Amino acid sequence: MDQLDWHMARAALQWQAELGVSDAVGDTPIDRYEVPAQNSKPSTAAAAPTEAPQAAMAAAPAVDPVAVAEEAAATAGDLPALKLALQNFSHCDLRRGARNLVFGGGRAGARVMILEDAPGRAEDLQGLPFAGPAGQLLGKMCAAIGLDRAEEVYAASVIPWRPPQDREASAAEIAMMQPFLRRHIILAAPQVVICMGNISCQAVLGKRGLSKLRGAWQEGFALPVLPMVHPQGLLRQPNRKKQAWQDLLMLKGWLRAQSEGGKT
Repeated sequence: MDQLDWHMARAALQWQAELGVSDAVGDTPIDRYEVPAQNSKPSTAAAAPTEAPQAAMAAAPAVDPVAVAEEAAATAGDLPALKLALQNFSHCDLRRGARNLVFGGGRAGARVMILEDAPGRAEDLQGLPFAGPAGQLLGKMCAAIGLDRAEEVYAASVIPWRPPQDREASAAEIAMMQPFLRRHIILAAPQVVICMGNISCQAVLGKRGLSKLRGAWQEGFALPVLPMVHPQGLLRQPNRKKQAWQDLLMLKGWLRAQSEGGKT
């Protein structure tokens, strides 16, 4: 590098002083924007730790929660075994935020099985489906058509754990719970299933849209299915009680016809 004359050196120093430079930290300038040179070929010892985890990840097969659920549900020979299988099922994150597993309530083997979508606060606290004010209303609805809820109805929840902030269950959550639900219905052995909500309709019928589905008999899992409004919905929208009463009369007529057919 050419030597600076006195005037150029003084101008350079004055320029640096105006920029705020007060101390010299070295005899040679340092370019702090220069990218440090790197070896183009990393050593084998340095590459090994990163390659090993990648190889392990590639070797580990992905777990299919639905397949695990189907296997666990199929091995359950009765309702207590199915409940235990659900308690041991670790692939549904909903269980982490719930207080209790909401499995079933009422008399197993009853002719009528009623399904709700997912537990709410009251169900989560008690560990039973259709608890709290909605459960009390359901009891009155059953009594209105001559059904004893405790003895002639078995209730269950499609999603057995309360979703956070009572959000709607996702498609993945419904899919992984469906094998347990199918096995639950088989072991409970009802004659008719009542789906109270869109999620239960989706899980049993493969379709949703409760406003269009209710008022007509459907079929799911080789059983007659009647979609109905959940009692909690009736508490929020009392004007829908007329629809619920119409559906209850349909259920009553069906049960009477089955009883009369069995007598003959």
